Amino acid sequence: MNKSLKYHVHIRLLRQGDNLKTAFGPGTASLLKGIERTGSINQATKEMGMAYSKAWKVLRIAEEQLGFPLIERNVPSGSSLTEQGKKFLAMYDEMQEAANQAIQKVLEKSDFSFEKR
Repeated sequence: MNKSLKYHVHIRLLRQGDNLKTAFGPGTASLLKGIERTGSINQATKEMGMAYSKAWKVLRIAEEQLGFPLIERNVPSGSSLTEQGKKFLAMYDEMQEAANQAIQKVLEKSDFSFEKR
């Protein structure tokens, strides 16, 4: 395998029938990880450079399409992931890792090489 070859896999989950309307993807996963780490949607969005209103829109769409809440507000102490949100995020991360490992296996057994022109 050519060591200079890089790849990026980004899994996006969509509910059947929702044409290209992502229910859950890498941005939503990053937002949830930030909320889990900081205990705050506001703090997570600041770290990501995301508008607070956009975060709420992303969360609302994801929860609507998935059919369960991902976060719960703990006024006044902030927000946290629901149990379903934690399980779903863990499943998403496992899918992401499995996809990366599958690609790595294919690249390792490939005899394809890139030549400079």
